[in-house]
Amino acid sequence: MSERLLEGKRIALTGPRKAEELGRLVEKQGGIPLARPAQGTVILQDEQVRTEMIRLLDEDYDWFIFTTGIGIETLLETARKLDKEALFLEKLKGAKIAARGYKAVGTLKKLGLTPEARDDDGTTAGLVRVLSPFSFRNARVALQLHGDPAPRLVNFLQEQGASYHEILPYVHTPPEPEVLEQLLADIIRGHADAVMFTSGPQVRFLFKHAGATGRTEELCKAFEQKTVAASVGKFTAECLREEGVSRIVVPKEERMGNLVIALGEYFADGRNVYEGQQE
Repeated sequence: MSERLLEGKRIALTGPRKAEELGRLVEKQGGIPLARPAQGTVILQDEQVRTEMIRLLDEDYDWFIFTTGIGIETLLETARKLDKEALFLEKLKGAKIAARGYKAVGTLKKLGLTPEARDDDGTTAGLVRVLSPFSFRNARVALQLHGDPAPRLVNFLQEQGASYHEILPYVHTPPEPEVLEQLLADIIRGHADAVMFTSGPQVRFLFKHAGATGRTEELCKAFEQKTVAASVGKFTAECLREEGVSRIVVPKEERMGNLVIALGEYFADGRNVYEGQQE
């Protein structure tokens, strides 16, 4: 492609992982990458996961609901360390499985497991939608979370009368306040033409900082009028919408390169890549 779709655009990159790779893609399209990591480190809950795994192996569950590939891999590694990998896989094969996101589905596929239900759009809402036809009355459910609470999914299980147990294999830590302040200032002042979000926690930490400093309304207004929010996938876009952001660019396929191209096409002509207008 000869045309450089992001020529002269300043693009804030909030993801700490693969930021260098994403920055190169932005530069290739003529953009100016701004490193603004809005997500700290991922901390594995080793001892806690070990305790959770022992419980999973001791008890019987009708459903296992997985929300991330890394969550499945962490549980599997814990079972391996306990020399109980075969037993854990046996438990999974003896229950119904639901999964959100292509990474979770792909990880299960490598294990020879096919979900009974999977989301239809990469979001928690999509997962709830496909789970709705199933009966969860008195069902015992193991729910693997993605480093953050999942109130919509939990509310669904409560309303359906399920007995559920939440498993949090890892947690996301926020970056230093100074980093979030710099990103927030870039957005509110219009110094960034767009912000690329690659995970839900990045959205949560940014808006939590804005709320703590009394600037949530300014942030939402800036996203509406100045800086464009771009999301790598529909789950992260869902997190943005929950915070009140409506102008969101999302690629049809959840890939970094596709995100860069979709954002460039938005600046050229937003009608075809505007989230909510793709259907």
